[in-house]
Amino acid sequence: MNKILDPKTLIGPDRVLDVRDIPCSIKHGLILQTFQDMAVGQHFILVNGHDPVPLYYQFSAEWPETFTWEHLLKQPEEVRVKITKTKVLQAPVGTAPKATAAK
Repeated sequence: MNKILDPKTLIGPDRVLDVRDIPCSIKHGLILQTFQDMAVGQHFILVNGHDPVPLYYQFSAEWPETFTWEHLLKQPEEVRVKITKTKVLQAPVGTAPKATAAK
């Protein structure tokens, strides 16, 4: 099946993003994009087949103090994490500011 995965179409009114059947090569970027596209105060519930600890550390490194991470369910085959954006995102830590053209 060849379909484009758009975070806006994968999250319904229930705010659940189930990534268990999405290939790992796409999954990580999709989750990050979903978070970046959210407004402050919004959340989504990430459903995954394992605890996404490396993803938590990436969020912490790139956008410290801009999110909450709440485990709602931790089972061997299913983990649910509520991720809420609490502040406006700045450029990821360690990235250089974009150059501006001289006038």
